[in-house]
Amino acid sequence: MNIRKAEIKDAPFIQKLLGQLGYPVEQDLLVRRIEILSLNQEHKDVVYELDGRITGFMSVHFIPQIAFDAEYAVISYLIVDDQVRSKGVGKALEEYAVDLAVSRECKRILLNSNARRTDAHRFYFRQGYEEYNKAFVKYLHQPVFKGL
Repeated sequence: MNIRKAEIKDAPFIQKLLGQLGYPVEQDLLVRRIEILSLNQEHKDVVYELDGRITGFMSVHFIPQIAFDAEYAVISYLIVDDQVRSKGVGKALEEYAVDLAVSRECKRILLNSNARRTDAHRFYFRQGYEEYNKAFVKYLHQPVFKGL
């Protein structure tokens, strides 16, 4: 399989992929995040290699639920290099996420996609996703709660 766990040495390639989606991130921060998140059993970062080159990246999280007897999976990043889109990389990564979720007995996978990424939306529909709910975000610039 061309999918493997992301490693620190992959940071420059992941940085490039994140940049393609408009997420500029400093390489030092990315290295630290890969190190920290690789220790978390509720999180998986993987890369896809095509002809020895990293052409895809995906982050999957597993969220426990208090009201349900199952976790759910969240794909927070699924990026395919714009030079190799429509070659099966995204499909392989998404199916890998499904396999991970099924192995953990998750009942669903959730992902967010920017409204302007209509090509990605068509891909997700083809993969069996449906439009779901409405998301809200609150940007925190400083701590609101001062502690106990």
